[in-house]
Amino acid sequence: MITLYTWNTPNGRKISVALEEMGLPYTVKVVDITKGEQFDPEFLKFSPNNRIPAIIDDEGPDGQPITVFESGAILLYLAEKTGKFLPADLRGRVQVWEWLMWQMGGFGPMPGQVHHFLTRPEGPARDYGLERYRTETRRLYGVLERRLAGRDFVATEGEPSIADFAILGWAWRHERHLGSLDEFPAVAAWYARMMGRPAVAKGFSVHLG
Repeated sequence: MITLYTWNTPNGRKISVALEEMGLPYTVKVVDITKGEQFDPEFLKFSPNNRIPAIIDDEGPDGQPITVFESGAILLYLAEKTGKFLPADLRGRVQVWEWLMWQMGGFGPMPGQVHHFLTRPEGPARDYGLERYRTETRRLYGVLERRLAGRDFVATEGEPSIADFAILGWAWRHERHLGSLDEFPAVAAWYARMMGRPAVAKGFSVHLG
């Protein structure tokens, strides 16, 4: 059994979606970040950066428990554990790694900054932050649009990969940091395709706090 420590955020949803798609049994331990529960000393023992999500897998390598923090690392671990949603050949794996890192390095931090500045008081600082990070977020959607032109999934053919799960977690919040996907029809089609998968729908409906 895997215990998922998380909250209802894009990064948390990446993992609930992956777990559902992979058919792994798990339980959710809600970490209420609005109350500072991510700073609990017990949580910090296995998530030293005081961030969600994190997992404890009671049946890790060699049948021994393992803890994993950082959503990208968790997705890679789960893919390796199950042999699912990550190609076996190196060339295919590299493409998934590339788009997973693209999400971790940009398509997450940048829309996350939009979310942050939306909560700031009116004024020049807020205006500057929103202009800067909305511009970069829109650019990243353009990168994704070009990648998805003529493709069903971001890094693989035939079925999604963990890169799709990672990107979907943040695209789920597009109405907040971008608005409509009308400007990005390939992204919109991919988003509808992913959200139409039963396991993905279950991953987004499970209670995370």
